[in-house]
Amino acid sequence: MSLSTTAPRAQGPRPVHGTTFAAVLFDMDGTLVDSTPSVVRSWVRLAEENGISVETLQAAAGHGRPARDIVADLFPPAGRAAALERITALEIDDVEGVVALPGAESALRAVGSVAAIVTSCAADLAVARQQAAGIPVPQVVVTADDVTRGKPDPEPFLLAARVLGVEPARCLVVEDAPAGLSAGRAAGMTTLAVTTTHSAAELDADRVVGDLAGVTMTRTGDGVAVTVR
Repeated sequence: MSLSTTAPRAQGPRPVHGTTFAAVLFDMDGTLVDSTPSVVRSWVRLAEENGISVETLQAAAGHGRPARDIVADLFPPAGRAAALERITALEIDDVEGVVALPGAESALRAVGSVAAIVTSCAADLAVARQQAAGIPVPQVVVTADDVTRGKPDPEPFLLAARVLGVEPARCLVVEDAPAGLSAGRAAGMTTLAVTTTHSAAELDADRVVGDLAGVTMTRTGDGVAVTVR
């Protein structure tokens, strides 16, 4: 059965403040970790090496999309495997300036065993950035290597919920990018957006905050209680 099959979502925003969730699913880049300088340097270098214009790169790139999807937009089929291998190597080798975003470490520690990281990175790149930023790493980490369809498809978030053993409707997705928020909504989950890479006007979420420093997550007997300050 496809993980992409979900029940229709109710109309209107769902409450975030004052709600207790069974699990919290965090995006990584732009939500927990600031990797933007590394991402830009690596993709610009890949484009330069292959004679791809900045304009073409900008049109294809989209924050929160898996690298393999961007590569598919930029390269012919015969060159995609090599290009994906190259961009992954470039990004793993360049972790200069990769740091934890405000509130990320405390949120992960507070949520504990019912947290998951759901990232569009490949597994090796996710590990490199987690180590560079020094964030706590939950037991459940879903990467691009674990799914066949990346964000904005709901498959990555649905897989994380299944591994955690919780119902999608009781999950909170924390994201910074439109593609990730679309994936969370399609999975039937509540969405909390941070404005670390996009403006509030660009983010269609149940609640929008500046960053995780403005959110308190507290473990309770029923899950994770969320307070937005």
